[in-house]
Amino acid sequence: MLGSRSEAEDAVQETWLRYSGALADPRSRAEIRHLGGWLTTTCARICLDVLRSARVRRETYPGQWLPEPVVTPWRAGGPEPDGFAPDPADRAVRRDRLGTALLVVLERLTPEQRVAFVLHDVFAVPFARVAEVLASTPEAARQLASRARRAVTATDAPRHTAGPAEQREVLAAFAAATESGDLDTLVRVLAPDVVLIGDGGGHFPAARRPVVGADPVARFLLGLFTRAGRYGQRLRAEPVLVDGVLGLHLETVTPDGRPLRMVTGFAVHDGRISGLFNQLNPDKLHRLPDLDPAATWPPRW
Repeated sequence: MLGSRSEAEDAVQETWLRYSGALADPRSRAEIRHLGGWLTTTCARICLDVLRSARVRRETYPGQWLPEPVVTPWRAGGPEPDGFAPDPADRAVRRDRLGTALLVVLERLTPEQRVAFVLHDVFAVPFARVAEVLASTPEAARQLASRARRAVTATDAPRHTAGPAEQREVLAAFAAATESGDLDTLVRVLAPDVVLIGDGGGHFPAARRPVVGADPVARFLLGLFTRAGRYGQRLRAEPVLVDGVLGLHLETVTPDGRPLRMVTGFAVHDGRISGLFNQLNPDKLHRLPDLDPAATWPPRW
């Protein structure tokens, strides 16, 4: 809902505090007829307030904004990347809607559209309850979710439909192509309308606008790797799960000697990369696990 782990934790904490307060008041306690519904409604309303204020803050954000990635370990032969809910009963998000790509597209929506879409399309909350959250009617809530759905499935939105085996195959080809420095090979790994977004948060240089198209994205990526090699920086990387989808954790050193850590999320569709999302902002990577000391570039698959 929020694209920020810290904000999500704050929303859950505030929900718990309100619930505790309601338990202490007999009249408020009597109004909680269905605990799950009460908690969902309360938390969603808190998220709606956060989204409204966050929208103003992001208008002054330096450069492009990406959500804080949820990074978890990945090991060859381990469990398939199918999301971050450990219980199959809790896996509400379908595979083609996992990953950073969805969170990026959600930024196109108004706060009300985002709440309606996430509650109904992701978590199957009835429109009657969605309307309670939004203080509107079920018909209005349905319309908000419909508009959000069109934005999420728009032709210019990066799609992720690949299963685990395809993700691994495509990312291995991507790493090999960037290591070889061959432009044509890299272009073939990218979808014609691929988009690259980088979030440096003002700490590190990043493209001010999305880079779109296979050739521009390939040239941009090869330029990054060429500059790293020119200055003799050692690049290391390992595969990880980024928001439940196979991605990369990379580390190197900038020309001025500063350590640089980056998490790259991918969207893979029809055997090609449709989206790359480079998170460089250290303020959003403070929970990032340490890189394996044996990590290399290209990464070991």
